[in-house]
Amino acid sequence: MSDSTPAAQSRAALLTAFALVYLIWGSTYLVMKFAVASMPPLLMAGTRYALAGGLLYGFMRGRGEPAPSWQGWGFAVVIGVCLLGFGNGGTTLGVVYLPSSITALLVATVPMFLAVLGWLSGISPRPGKAVALGLVAGMAGMYLLVAHTRAAAVKAPGHTALGVGAVLLASLVWAVGSLYAKNHRPAPSPFLSGGMQMLCGGVAMLVVGLAKGEAAGFALAQVTAKSWWAYAYLVTFGSIVAFTAYIWLLRAVEPALAGTYAFVNPVVAVLLGWAFAGEVLNPQMLGGAALIVLAVVLVVLGGRQKA
Repeated sequence: MSDSTPAAQSRAALLTAFALVYLIWGSTYLVMKFAVASMPPLLMAGTRYALAGGLLYGFMRGRGEPAPSWQGWGFAVVIGVCLLGFGNGGTTLGVVYLPSSITALLVATVPMFLAVLGWLSGISPRPGKAVALGLVAGMAGMYLLVAHTRAAAVKAPGHTALGVGAVLLASLVWAVGSLYAKNHRPAPSPFLSGGMQMLCGGVAMLVVGLAKGEAAGFALAQVTAKSWWAYAYLVTFGSIVAFTAYIWLLRAVEPALAGTYAFVNPVVAVLLGWAFAGEVLNPQMLGGAALIVLAVVLVVLGGRQKA
């Protein structure tokens, strides 16, 4: 007989949400690379989230969710700009100048920011020994992977520092937005909240992209079929499915625990790069991946909430 108790259902929901965030977001780095190959980065990301947010918001309102308050929209603006405007926007700019695997590795700084900022702000307890050891293991794994990929070809060598800076700033502001979202809910429903935040973040990226002049000289006819397929995947799975799962996790677990996706995502990104982009997979990369998985286990077990 299957276990259908509330505790079992809660565990299943947590495992499903973590799996969605880990696997889908791990694949988005390579998919974003495909999308920006023939699309302006911020306009691509902005329309992606504005479209996904509008669809999710309209669906939830159609199901009877009450209209959010003005205060709720204010929360959505702050969270959406932090998580998506800065967070995803900076990451999307990063993949223009950096290999997708290196971009994913830089995003792995998010749990470090979450653990430290969460402790300093009083939202999370001081990291224990297991969490600290997990962070060290994660850093060691990142070093091994970076050492392997540091010689990877870069699209615009003169802008490598710009790409690195954009992704690190994106990771920091994402962590700030995640902590803010812990106690500031735009709406009771995490799915309606997710739609609101995607709408706000998408509009912010569109405004910045237009201000940067990304629309100048761009025509839809230049977009390849590969980029369109990548865009469709990012709108549906990368935005609607994975982002709402992440928002739900922020309410269910500690911020540092929700942020452990950034340890797993580089492993997924490296494996996909090997499978679909011809990247070499050697013992050094496997060692780094093993350390990152160990880091996830330590942070999950050490950072879980006390009953």
